[in-house]
Order: sequence, then C-alpha cells, then structure tokens
Amino acid sequence: MAAGGFCKLPNGTVVVALNLPSPAADGPGSVRVLVHAANRARALTRLRNLGLRSVYLRGNAAGPTPDEITAVLHHPDGLIWRTAPDNGVLTPDLATELWRPIRSLLRRPTAQT
Repeated sequence: MAAGGFCKLPNGTVVVALNLPSPAADGPGSVRVLVHAANRARALTRLRNLGLRSVYLRGNAAGPTPDEITAVLHHPDGLIWRTAPDNGVLTPDLATELWRPIRSLLRRPTAQT
C-alpha cells in the first residue's frame, strides 16, 4: 500500500501526494508523486489514466508539504515526481533533487541499435 495524503487549497482544488513503487523497471525503488486536480477522485483518475492502475489514497498520513505544493502549482502539467526516501527520512541529496514531469518516469526506453 502506498503512503499518501492530500491538501485542499483555498480555491477548492487539491494537491495529492503519494509514495509509489517506481513503474519503470530501471527506475528508482519508490517515487513521490504530486498531482494537482479539482478533487481527490480526479487526481487519482489522472494517475490511473497514465497506466498506474492500482493507485488508491487511504487516509491522510503523508500529505504534501508546503514546498511540494508550491512545486506542483508552478508546473504546467500539475503532475510531477521525484525519488522518495526508502526509510521515510529525506536525506540532503534527495532534498535537493529536482521535481520532474511524470512523462519522464513513464517514458518507455528506446531501442538502441
């Protein structure tokens, strides 16, 4: 089960944060995904439409931090990710890692000849 949570913004939209196993075979062990949407259901639907079928939000234990909310609100797609700490502790090298668009995580590796 993935840890996650949400935050309702003053304008009525929500930011959902989830720690998920990496969908990429050669990717990091787990990722922190942030989604900005009209409501929680639409946020999860956005992830499911990208192929992350078994994404559920149960509880609100690991909601987005203010820095995470700022990052996702300033991204044009409103859907970003970065490596999540395995033990829940954000180390300095992970804290300085940049947020990336979700398409970079889901991109299929190209065949090299």
